Amino acid sequence: ALVTGAGPIGIMVALAALAGGCAKVFISDLVDDKLGVAAAYDGIEPINVTRDNPAEVLAAATDGWGADVVFECAGAPRSVQSALEAAAPAGCVVWVGMPPDPIPFDLVLAQSKELRMETVFRYANMYDRAIALMASGKVDLKPLISETFAFADSIAAFDRAVKARPTDVKIQIKVAEG
Repeated sequence: ALVTGAGPIGIMVALAALAGGCAKVFISDLVDDKLGVAAAYDGIEPINVTRDNPAEVLAAATDGWGADVVFECAGAPRSVQSALEAAAPAGCVVWVGMPPDPIPFDLVLAQSKELRMETVFRYANMYDRAIALMASGKVDLKPLISETFAFADSIAAFDRAVKARPTDVKIQIKVAEG
């Protein structure tokens, strides 16, 4: 599988893909720090798109086929095209990331590869499944918590989050002691 975008959602999608049975998940991004966070997990292989083409990396790893499933989590025009290019013939592309504006889409490439596509927008009815997945021990999200703040320090937590440090994934506010 390939996940485009190594932000919080992309990393969690990669972990869910591993928990769901993917043997290896490649994750692509522009920022080495974010890729380093993702690569700390077994089974996740980083691709920095400023140096490597995800479609070429996936082709080399799959005897030329590409990824059976691609999760596009960045929402950037280039990553949308990259998702189509990296998908294997008859593969599936799941559109998770949302571009801020309409973007061009290579329909001819999608049709010629006979790609299946799924879209994601709402999280309805996913909370119980997410909690069950964490409780199962199949995913460890603790490494994604960059720092924990006490509730009394909530403003400092939001100030930190606004800085959007490349190594930050999630800032946690602890509501109650216990």
